[in-house]
Amino acid sequence: MQLEHLGGGVHLVTGTNVNWALVTEGDAVTVVDAGYPNDGRALLESLAAIGRRPGDVQAVVLTHAHLDHLGGIPALLREHRVPVLTGEAEVAHAHRERLEQISPAQMLRQCGQWRGLVWTMQTVRAVLPHASMSVPEATSAANGVPLDLPGALTPLATPGHTTGHTVYYMASAGIVFSGDALVTAHPLLPGPPRPQLLPRVFNENEAEMRRSLSVLGELEADILVPGHGPVERRALAEIVADVGLQ
Repeated sequence: MQLEHLGGGVHLVTGTNVNWALVTEGDAVTVVDAGYPNDGRALLESLAAIGRRPGDVQAVVLTHAHLDHLGGIPALLREHRVPVLTGEAEVAHAHRERLEQISPAQMLRQCGQWRGLVWTMQTVRAVLPHASMSVPEATSAANGVPLDLPGALTPLATPGHTTGHTVYYMASAGIVFSGDALVTAHPLLPGPPRPQLLPRVFNENEAEMRRSLSVLGELEADILVPGHGPVERRALAEIVADVGLQ
């Protein structure tokens, strides 16, 4: 686990090839995403590292229901029952009434190159034996309405990576928690970190994903906190314009 203080009561935490964030106001905390199933202990340790306890968490806000983003939620809920909020169209995915997830066969196909083999092995260790987990506690957050939680995050629908993918905008700090709508690095992406889309194998509808970038480009923000990769500090409109040329 790696912890980075971004200022303004916001900490970025990196677990197994994935990020989550802790947004604080006083002792209270909003958790943005939660890592893989076997990152659950690291999620609790990240709270302790900033001097908080599970009982200080007011809610988990979930960008989408892939295993690498919702996996640590049960570990937190065993310590403290809190709301789990996500986009309206993503609730059924979190409940596993449908599944939009890379398949085992697709994962195996990544093993033809070294970085794909390494990623697959790391992912298996981070998931098993919880590959079929769900979060039945998940409920919907109203699109475009700031949440009455630390950070006053505003959920914004950004479908494409999954049907109900949602980003969270912290207007007071000019921060966007982009989940997998936009990332800066991933083990399957070549080259140095830069804002970009995830490889096609992870995305439900890449054309829709690109259309959703316009939501990010309209925000008054200059800090991108992605679901994978390091923070990017420059205007979101500029970032989106660069990604559009790729």
